[in-house]
Amino acid sequence: MKVLIINASVRNERSYSRKLTQLFIENWKAKYPSDIFTYRETGIDSIPNIDESWIAGAFKKPSERTEENQKALRLSNELVQELKEHDMYVIGTPMYNWAVPSGLKAYIDQVMRINETWKFRSGAPDGDYVGLLENKKVFILSARGDTGYGENEKNGHINFQTAYLKHIFGIMGVKDITIFSLDNEEFGGEVFEKSKNKIFSAIQSIE
Repeated sequence: MKVLIINASVRNERSYSRKLTQLFIENWKAKYPSDIFTYRETGIDSIPNIDESWIAGAFKKPSERTEENQKALRLSNELVQELKEHDMYVIGTPMYNWAVPSGLKAYIDQVMRINETWKFRSGAPDGDYVGLLENKKVFILSARGDTGYGENEKNGHINFQTAYLKHIFGIMGVKDITIFSLDNEEFGGEVFEKSKNKIFSAIQSIE
């Protein structure tokens, strides 16, 4: 199996989402030592935002793209191909202002490509999306300051982090999505230690 690790935090050693992905990697390698890991950074190494030239190229038929169009899509093509070639994605992301970091959002904009990772069923804008990433699995490992971001919980209505990622990857065809969230970081102390112990144990039990 080929595993793609996507880290989104702008912090390094102090990042808890990175601690979660590292824990995941150690656990997975111990159980599946022959699996291949690839690393994609969206936090410390920035992903460029899409721009007008990107849009001009992405919405043209490949046969009609100019050299300028191809240049604008070079990184996007690389990122899309990376997704297609891997079997599983592990996304480590903090919650920034109730959403994903800007680098991860830029990454998503680069890979949400019509007729590459998704399409309209009829071939025309009909609102019926068909995902083109088949037989993939996603683990979302999130770190958040507060708690209660699950569906029907007190902060569920402002969860634009894991709910958004689940929706986006679902549009691209990924239906096997598992979420582990480390909450309560801003509270620290015993409350946060209990949260860490719970999530660390859950990640270590992944088969």
